[in-house]
Amino acid sequence: MGKKVVEQGIHNFTEADRYVMPKEKEVQEKLEWFMGLKLGLMMHWGPGCQIGTFESWPLSDGDAGWSQAEVDWTDIPTFKEQYINANRTFNPIRFQPDKWAALAKECGFKYLLFTTKHHDGFCMFDTKTTDYKITDPSCPFSAHPYADITRALYEAFRKEGLAISAYFSKPDWHCDSYWHRAFGDAPSCNVNYDPLQYPQLWEEFVRYTHTQITELCENYGPVDVLWLDGGWVHPDNRHQDIRLGELVEKLRKKNPGLLVCDRTAGGPYENIVTPEKTVPTTALPIPWETCTPLGKRFAFLYTDHFKTGHELVHLLLDVVAKGGNLALNIAPQPNGALPEAAVCSLRELGRWLSVFGDGIYHTHICVPYVDSRFCYTQKENVSYAFYLYDGQPALPQWLPVSTGRKVRSVTAMRTGARLDFARSDSRIFVDTSGLDLQNAFYAEGFALDCES
Repeated sequence: MGKKVVEQGIHNFTEADRYVMPKEKEVQEKLEWFMGLKLGLMMHWGPGCQIGTFESWPLSDGDAGWSQAEVDWTDIPTFKEQYINANRTFNPIRFQPDKWAALAKECGFKYLLFTTKHHDGFCMFDTKTTDYKITDPSCPFSAHPYADITRALYEAFRKEGLAISAYFSKPDWHCDSYWHRAFGDAPSCNVNYDPLQYPQLWEEFVRYTHTQITELCENYGPVDVLWLDGGWVHPDNRHQDIRLGELVEKLRKKNPGLLVCDRTAGGPYENIVTPEKTVPTTALPIPWETCTPLGKRFAFLYTDHFKTGHELVHLLLDVVAKGGNLALNIAPQPNGALPEAAVCSLRELGRWLSVFGDGIYHTHICVPYVDSRFCYTQKENVSYAFYLYDGQPALPQWLPVSTGRKVRSVTAMRTGARLDFARSDSRIFVDTSGLDLQNAFYAEGFALDCES
């Protein structure tokens, strides 16, 4: 598969020259629509959050050097037992899906990307394939009205008009047909046997995976995006072929526009490329989505520190100006509530979007994309120029704005004031002397009405 797919739990992303545009008209149209949403709320959540370590990864001995470093209260075999059995104490009674959905809408999010199953194999949905799931009686939360957490979230977010992107881990470290007990413990994140030598065992895992994904896409549908993590599960890596194409074509018969994000795999089922914890250095000419945590980690961390509203606005502008979507991850607490400091930052982002969202949603890239203190987007005949404030809002009297089109007028998005400007080569100079900065914050937006 070329370069290493994942390092210390962080995925690399597929280069633009390996991207394959989907041929199906319905998929192309859905992709255009989805890339206009720009901002998704990502959530990593499961019973392991009670321990406050990395999600799933400490179970893999091949990743012990970084993922098990925090385990200082016991030995690793005991820790693994504690992690695997965390479902027996998982009881997030403060889980309120309607409030989460309302908050997401308030903060400007347009879709939900929820971890229905991470690599540890615990299902946050009601599957018929395993009892290692949120609705099994072994989990205290199974008696709660919202026990089927995935269903409760999908219904609540759909009511608020948000789209659904279903995170699903292809590897399953709890499934005996992936990590089989007869072949030892957990030497790496990969399958612990050769699928060519044990084809019946591998076929059992393929059927298991197909059933779970079909449950999610049909019993919990319609799903807009099937977001597949664990890019090392791939035919070119240890023969880990789950026959994804066969499954996707079956699913698209009922949901023709279904988008699939088969991370780092390339080919026709990686409809969206997913940089992780990073933003490309320049605009990409393909559909892409950066996924990054609001804090330091995707999983819940008791001592986490969160990005400020200021940082979130600048991050979103950097992503959108380069043509991408931002999937911003918040990790719920073990009790089912959201960290208050994280919520405060999200609300600050939402407050900014309520003023400047026209220059974010359903926009396209606009040369020069990101230039000095500016980020640019465009929509039809309007170009948007965003000036990033470092701290206290301040503007030069004559603000140089790059533009490749002839500008007819300039409007300050925050105040609605029409501003004077002068032309010079490929730039205009906007007169900001009459712009009141009293209520300015994070980034100033200017709408440039341009000739076609």
